[in-house]
Amino acid sequence: MAAFPVALALWTAPVAGGAPALPGSAVPAGSRGVAAAAPKAPAAPASLVDVIRLNGVIAPATGRYVVRGIREAERGQAEALLIEMDTPGGLLKSMDDITRAMINTSVPTVVYVYPSGSRAASAGVFITYAATIAAMAPTTHLGAAHPVTAGGGGSGGEDKTLMTKITNDAVADIKGLAARRGRNAAWAEKAVRESVSITETEALTLHVIDLVASTPQELLAKIDGREVQTPSGKRRLHTRNARLVEMPMDLTEQFLALLSDPNVGFILMTMAIYGIIFELSNPGSVFPGVIGGLALILALASFAVLEVNVAGLLLIGFALILFIADIKVPSHGILTAGGIASFVIGSLLLTERQAPFLRISLTLIFAMAAVTGAFFAFAVGAGLRAQGRKVQTGREGLVGAVGVARTQLSPEGTVFVQGEIWSAESLDGVIPAGARVRVARIDGLRLQVKREEASAS
Repeated sequence: MAAFPVALALWTAPVAGGAPALPGSAVPAGSRGVAAAAPKAPAAPASLVDVIRLNGVIAPATGRYVVRGIREAERGQAEALLIEMDTPGGLLKSMDDITRAMINTSVPTVVYVYPSGSRAASAGVFITYAATIAAMAPTTHLGAAHPVTAGGGGSGGEDKTLMTKITNDAVADIKGLAARRGRNAAWAEKAVRESVSITETEALTLHVIDLVASTPQELLAKIDGREVQTPSGKRRLHTRNARLVEMPMDLTEQFLALLSDPNVGFILMTMAIYGIIFELSNPGSVFPGVIGGLALILALASFAVLEVNVAGLLLIGFALILFIADIKVPSHGILTAGGIASFVIGSLLLTERQAPFLRISLTLIFAMAAVTGAFFAFAVGAGLRAQGRKVQTGREGLVGAVGVARTQLSPEGTVFVQGEIWSAESLDGVIPAGARVRVARIDGLRLQVKREEASAS
């Protein structure tokens, strides 16, 4: 009987939720004795890390993309912004836009030279130094940050002075980034002045980067728990098992990126030349003129981004004038040859002073010159052939035509030639009606004919 109160107490003891346990009812797992275990707290939601991919040349489209990515990360309260980078470098103005946004954002930025085989050269070095955390994948490299001037002419002394000013300004810029992020400023200066490059292991040893990681997931796991400094204060990262949210380029950025390619700008310029020539040679066609005008505007926009050599642009314009003149003036191809020479030289000069990855492909230049030369050779040849061809219409077109005598020509009568009846005079004596005749020449409105058999012999 003594066991009865204990058993009753067990049956009536409250469980999770406050309801009494009845005989045969399920007891929550882990409950022991008279009390059930408290329910587990809901797991904290995984943190978010926004991802943007910085591939190719640093240009206005790239700058707009990174700045937008930073703003979206701030708006979405992302734990960090991961910038996967593989770039040969780019324009100083676009690089400045990116680094300025990176050092002023409250969201920690993680620049990651990735995947293996990638590089962060020229402007990529500055962006790496501006990052809150800098990392590289195995088999990647970093460096060669010496600036390259764009466009313009001038004497050698002026060019050297300008280059010195740009280099010193770049050195001051990257040393300031190094001091802000606590990275190796001495190597940064060598990268700018001497264009030195290093591998990921050397970069880690020299304290140019913070760590090496094989994958983005490994990178996030390694930086988890790190305390970083942002403009809004110190912040501890919680990136382990974070959800990566990719942020691609929008349509506007993709279009601007396309225009930033010097080869695309060159193709557009060539299309503009063809469109204008077709419109001027066939007035009223409209469509070639519209396409040529649009292509010209887009080509000029592309060249404005690249800061091309003005002399090269003028030579291409002069080539267009020569091409148009060859349509109007029978120069037997001399103007076309001069236009092609001007076109090739102008194309070579157009991006001469840019970095190698911002120059127009030589293959493309000569291919376009060959196509243009072939086109005008065909057009000029067709014109010469047309000039040498026998006249097919009008009075002159009747000479040599074959007809039939409608009446006896003795020596005068009528003949039927090219669907019309003509007064005719025989040059072969009497020609009977119905005989075949050939027009030898024209005297006013009278045809002078010979018998076809006689003319054939």
